Parts: sequence; C-alpha cells; structure tokens
Amino acid sequence: MNTTGATSFLSRDRTIAKSDFNRWLVAPAALAVHLCIGQVYAFSVFNLPLTKVLGITESLPEDWKLTELGWIFSLAIVFLGLSAAFAGKWLEKVGPRVTMFCAALCFSSGFFISAAGVWLHAIWMLYVGYGVLGGIGLGLGYVSPVSTLIKWFPDRRGMATGLAIMGFGGGAMIGAPLGVFLMKHYASATSTGVAETFMTMGALYLVIMMLGAFSIRLPTEGWMPEGFQPSIKKSKLITNNHVHVDQALKTPQFYLLWLVLCLNVTAGIGVLGQASAMSQEMFKDQFTPERAAAFVSLLSLFNMGGRFVWSTLSDYLGRKNTYFIFFVLGCALYSSVPYTGQMHNVALFVACYAVIMSMYGGGFSTIPAYLADIFGTKYVGAIHGRLLTAWSTAGVAGPVLVNYLRESQIAQGVAKADAYNMTMHIMAGILVVGFLCNLAIRAVDEKHHIKHDEVNDEYDSL
Repeated sequence: MNTTGATSFLSRDRTIAKSDFNRWLVAPAALAVHLCIGQVYAFSVFNLPLTKVLGITESLPEDWKLTELGWIFSLAIVFLGLSAAFAGKWLEKVGPRVTMFCAALCFSSGFFISAAGVWLHAIWMLYVGYGVLGGIGLGLGYVSPVSTLIKWFPDRRGMATGLAIMGFGGGAMIGAPLGVFLMKHYASATSTGVAETFMTMGALYLVIMMLGAFSIRLPTEGWMPEGFQPSIKKSKLITNNHVHVDQALKTPQFYLLWLVLCLNVTAGIGVLGQASAMSQEMFKDQFTPERAAAFVSLLSLFNMGGRFVWSTLSDYLGRKNTYFIFFVLGCALYSSVPYTGQMHNVALFVACYAVIMSMYGGGFSTIPAYLADIFGTKYVGAIHGRLLTAWSTAGVAGPVLVNYLRESQIAQGVAKADAYNMTMHIMAGILVVGFLCNLAIRAVDEKHHIKHDEVNDEYDSL
C-alpha cells in the first residue's frame, strides 16, 4: 500500500481539510476510535467464561486458569505503550487516517484471532491476538486522534485531549454490558458464547473505527482558529516553537514528564484493580459483591468524567498547576483512605476514591496538552507515543506493588481490613516524588527548538 502517495485515499495529503471545514466534526471521529479501544478496560468480563470454555457450566482441569488469562490484559497494555512509542514518529509522517485505519485492522483482528483461539482452545492465540495484535491496535488508535485534535484546538488543548481520552475511559461502560449481553445471547449447551462474542465485537469495532478513520481531517499548515493569537502566551512553559521527537528525548523535560505520568498512573492503576476487593474487606458488613460492583461502575464514571473535566480546567489553571493539584490532593486522599475504614465511614471512603479516580483519568488527558505546551504541536503525536511507555511501566508496577504488599501484610498477621493501610501510605509517598518531578519542570532550552525554515526538512526526515 502506498501510504504517502498523493493519489492514495489514505495519504496525509488527502486528509487536509478545506478552509470552511468545521473543526468540531473531528471530535466524533476521535471519539469513535477511543470508545472502541477503551473496551480493553472491560476485558475482565470474559475472564470467568474463559475458564469454562470446555466445561461450559463449570471449570474442568483442562480449562484455562485465571492466572493464565490475566496475561492477556497485561500484554495488551504493554504493547499499547510499545506500539505508541514506535509508531508515533510514523504517525506524524503518514497522517492520522493511515494510522487509524491500521489501528482498526489490528484491534478487530485481535478479536478474530482470539475467537479462533477459543474454538481451538489455544491460549497462545489469545496472547498473540488480543494481547499483541490488539495491543498494537490500542497504541495506534490511542495516539492518532489525540495528536490531531491538538492541532485543531491550539486555543483549547486540554479540552481537546479530554474529548478523545474521555472516550477511552468510557469505552468499558459500553464494552462491558455489550460483552455480557452477547455472551448470554450466544451461550448454549456446547458454548459459553465467548468466541461468537469476540467475532461480533471485532466486526462491530472494525466498522466504527473505519468510520472514524475515513472522517478524520487535518488542518492546513499554519491554520489557526479565528481570533486566536498564539503569540499571547498564558505561561512561560507554553512555547510557540517546535521540538523534534528525537531532540525531545535529549531534554530533561521529557524524562521529568515521563516520571510525572508514570507515578500518577502507578498510584491510580494499583488501587483501581483492587477497588472491589478493598471495599468488601474494609467494610465487610456494608459492601456486598453487588454493591462492590456498583462501586466499581461509579469509579468508571469518575475516571471518564475526570478525563474531560480536569483537562478542560487545565486550559485555565495551566498544566503544571493541574498536576500540582493531582499530587497534593492525591497524597492527602490516599493517606485518608485507611482512616475512613477505621471510622466505618463508607460515604467518605467512596468520595475519596471517586476524586482519586477522576485525577487518575485526568492525568492521562492532561499530559498530551502538557507535551504540546513544552515541545510544540508539530511532533506531539510522536512525543506522546514515546511517553506512553510510562503507562506500560505503571500498568505492571502498580498492580504488582499493591498485590504483593497486601499479601505480605496478611502473611504477617495483619487483618484483611487493615492490609491496605501501608499500601495507601506508600502510594501517597509515590505522589510526593511526582510532585517534586513536576516542580522541576522548566521551559525547554532554545537550542532544542527547530528553526522555522527547517520544519519541512524535519518532516521529510521522519
């Protein structure tokens, strides 16, 4: 496929919008992709049915174990970060349509291969399908709409990234009930309905993501919204210049922002995975499994809402100040969670967790705008892709840290209701380190900026 030729429908040139194009039409295209790939957060609904593929109603010794299935999600998150890191540079050269097209093919193919893996009872096919190929689709689909929206909304970068990444947070709210409904519909005396559900969801997501890919548009070079004056800066951190992705990796700002994202996500994703268990163990007589499930759904709402609200607020507060709020308020809330259990105050426990999850989501949606402020918008997609390796790291470190600390505490005789106390205090300490990293961020030295007459040459070198 010729992805750069002017005659190719997928080429970057063919996605350049006309002068009268309404920039708000880009938001639905971005949401279409992110609402689909956000399904990864709902993959856990398949775990128990996948342990009964042979037994149908109950697990047989030959059936897969949850420990084996847990690697599917982990692989998907790892390859999300890796593919975003390596493909971000490619994205800036070929444009968002090619990238989103490939994301749709990879993500849907992951479902199709996984369906075959269920039929053949070959766990490696689920690892390769949903974990590796689907994970690559996640990474490609994650960075391309974000980069494009930032270019369309230089005056509202935070709101723009919040629009897209809110969809990723909300994808599970659609994917979870859809998956459960389809499995129930396809279930029979000889099938749990998982394979058929994978095929259906793969086809559905393929169509929706393709619609997003074909409707995406890029602004013309140098385009600015009417009345916007880029020379008027709200902060010294906001640059009107651009830094090449390879040069960005030579700046301390990149690594400080990497740590800022990694530490914020490590704290959030670590406790997110244990939210249901923690609520039932800390409030044994007040949280039934049903209430715990409702609690997790509530957290998903705050995770999704926080992605839009916090990133939009960052347009007025500034990205650095917004992250200061995440770290200071987060530290206070993590430290307070153990005391809510001692006080038997369910409402306070839920409130603390809800705000924590809103800031967890807000951290994802604010970081692309932060990068655009620091490094400029020209190569923000590529730089954002490299930075998402912080997510891959946190996706492993957070749950492992929480799970092992809990087991260690219980092994030492600590009651289950109190087994999370040390974890919460350690997470608060992690956020203190994040606060210091954010504090150290300064404007990029001018020596790293691309000269205006070199911009086109830089594009050719990507």
